[in-house]
Amino acid sequence: MFNNKLNIHLQKTEVSDLENLFQFQLDQDANYLAAFTPKDPANKRAYVEKYTKLLSDPTVNNFTIVVDGIIVGSVAKFVMEGNAEITYWIDKKYWGKGVASYALKYLLETEDSRPIFARVAFDNFGSQKVLEKCGFVKIGTDRGYANARQMEIEEFIYKLN
Repeated sequence: MFNNKLNIHLQKTEVSDLENLFQFQLDQDANYLAAFTPKDPANKRAYVEKYTKLLSDPTVNNFTIVVDGIIVGSVAKFVMEGNAEITYWIDKKYWGKGVASYALKYLLETEDSRPIFARVAFDNFGSQKVLEKCGFVKIGTDRGYANARQMEIEEFIYKLN
């Protein structure tokens, strides 16, 4: 699927994509906004092991986002505590260009799990906007320990029926 403006293409994530995707999560600003990250986001071995395993999990629907032939992020559906949830991570150079919204809309067209949930840090306004553009509605809040901030913070819970 392509976006005529930016030439965005989504492809099923392959193990060979993980090297590029790992690099994006090393960005400190992105980690801060994501908030709920691994304890050590620089642990490449743990990252590759985790995501290699997830790629063979039939409950995970994972796409790599490519713009003009360059990997710029990922979007996925996974199951947590019995609920379908979504996640995405975009290279900071592509923030604010509609890439996340486009990718999430594509995922939602290919994924029929409903309801589907998303969680976002209370101050991650860009991600909140992406979710709302894609039809998600804020249904509640929760608190949890955010490794990237080394403290407990509020997160918003979104739902799409």
